[in-house]
Amino acid sequence: MSTAPGHVHAGLGPAHVQEVSDGVFAYIQPDGTWFINNTGFLVGSGGVTSVDACSTQRRTRDYLAAIAERSPLPVRTLINTHHHGDHTHGNYLFDGATIVAHDRCREEVLAAGLPYFPGVFTGVEWGDIRLAPPFLTYSDGVTLYVDDLRCEVRYVGVPAHTTNDSIVWLPERSVLFSGDLIFNGGTPFMLTGSITGAIEALEHVLKPLSPRTIVPGHGQVCGSEVIDDVLGYLRFVWQLARQGKEAGLSPLQAALETDLGGYADLPDRERIVGNLHRAYAELDGADRGSPVDVLTAFADMVAYNGGKPLRCLA
Repeated sequence: MSTAPGHVHAGLGPAHVQEVSDGVFAYIQPDGTWFINNTGFLVGSGGVTSVDACSTQRRTRDYLAAIAERSPLPVRTLINTHHHGDHTHGNYLFDGATIVAHDRCREEVLAAGLPYFPGVFTGVEWGDIRLAPPFLTYSDGVTLYVDDLRCEVRYVGVPAHTTNDSIVWLPERSVLFSGDLIFNGGTPFMLTGSITGAIEALEHVLKPLSPRTIVPGHGQVCGSEVIDDVLGYLRFVWQLARQGKEAGLSPLQAALETDLGGYADLPDRERIVGNLHRAYAELDGADRGSPVDVLTAFADMVAYNGGKPLRCLA
């Protein structure tokens, strides 16, 4: 394990590199909250393959410096697990790399544009971000090799965390890069995807793999037991949504009247409101992954947070 170089936000520990299998590394950024994601990389004899970028210019440069500590070779392939900015904003800094992702990931990166969240988050120094969408895309998946190591990049088949989630599965090593299908020790967030779709993906795609090691999108490296932790939260959200609608409550009202129980201590607990917005839409018959009023959902999350901008230390 090594510590990554660069600036550390006050109150957060430094990012660190963790070798999860021979030549396979996780890059873990504390504390895993808003826009502080994990990435990973695989070192081969001809170059490096990266799984995701980071949210800001500084964080992505720190990540690239951490890769350079492990290998002098260039990053030749960059896989995006989904379109959210914490995983794609830094794409443009991977000079010369082939950027690979699901078809809809490219579409959503272009549609999202540059980060702009007035009044939603505490101040973030994004840096001089430029859009760099994936330019090699697939509909179902693609297999790439790092020397002889097989890496299966798979679309999970349904809207889940987003409309375009992919996993990176190393079957010979039983290592899974889950993207944001897994939040370990944080509140899952499915506003731009689907509650029921995420449950389906976890039950029918991730669980059957029985991964020995999971590099989650946020939080510490873990084992397959965390899949059930995320499923428990999503089922809690779905049941709460059904009860809230039956009682005639809005997503914000339902959240404010709810005891989160064992989920109350998870960071970013205001995501319960965004998750309820998505669940309510599905209960109203909306298609999984169909657009919802994101601005209203975030305004409600700020209201749930006592009217204060959401804590973001990216």
